[in-house]
Amino acid sequence: MSKFNLPDFSRAVTDLAQSAAPALASLDVHPRHSVSAFHWRDGLYITAEEVVDSGDDLQIVLHEGVTAKAELVGRDPSTGIALVRPEGVKAPDVFTPAKDVRAGSLAVIVGQGGTSPLVAFGTVNEAGPSWRSMRGGLIDRRIGLAAPLDGRFEGAAALDGAGALIGLVLFGPRRRPLVIPAGTIERTATALKDKGHVARGYLGAGLHPVRHASVRGAMVMSLDDDGPARAAGLHLGDIITAWDGEAIDGPRDLLRQLGPDSVGSTVPLAILRGGEKREISVTVGSRPMN
Repeated sequence: MSKFNLPDFSRAVTDLAQSAAPALASLDVHPRHSVSAFHWRDGLYITAEEVVDSGDDLQIVLHEGVTAKAELVGRDPSTGIALVRPEGVKAPDVFTPAKDVRAGSLAVIVGQGGTSPLVAFGTVNEAGPSWRSMRGGLIDRRIGLAAPLDGRFEGAAALDGAGALIGLVLFGPRRRPLVIPAGTIERTATALKDKGHVARGYLGAGLHPVRHASVRGAMVMSLDDDGPARAAGLHLGDIITAWDGEAIDGPRDLLRQLGPDSVGSTVPLAILRGGEKREISVTVGSRPMN
């Protein structure tokens, strides 16, 4: 029976991290706080959307401590992805997407804190089906990590044992690390590169949760003059109880339905109006850019 060779394993992890280092970077997002980023392609870097402010003068620290100004190309709150472009920087290599990610797979998380390389080791503790974020983004797979990560790893790259990209590291509820898969990154970053944003569904209605006795849903509290909800015939006081046959518990459930793929679709809404059940079809619009 072969013995586990810990020194060889340690060297393999170290070598993998070193080979990934040229594609890594860090962003100074607040005084004394940085997050990680990594090269996607064409000189564009992926990082965590929630830590990047559109009004920030971005500074990116690249491999070997090279500092450059960076432009925010686009951001997508629904998937947590932001795309930034450093000025005058030669593009490093691109990570190959991982093909087989399963619960129990080893993961090496690589990032950068200021000028220091960051490396952590763990496992994929969940590899489930696709899911929707709280803001309606379609995430190709639900991937969780069991790994000791501090805040500087937000925006880091999770790699498999061969150095292929599992995805972007973000922090979910209770600071649990999760991964936005490489496939979701490719789809979202392509849209951000081309348009600067990802289209999101839009109803044009202000909503408030309703949870009274047997009635649960989202009450219409305001209507945009030119919005899809008003055009469909929704009124103030209507309670939306179902979206395309799926029960709605409140505004958050509706928000999850308004992902990029919902734009242009016509959806039946079950509503209560004055206690009477009705159905109205609404054609989802594209959220206006502020």
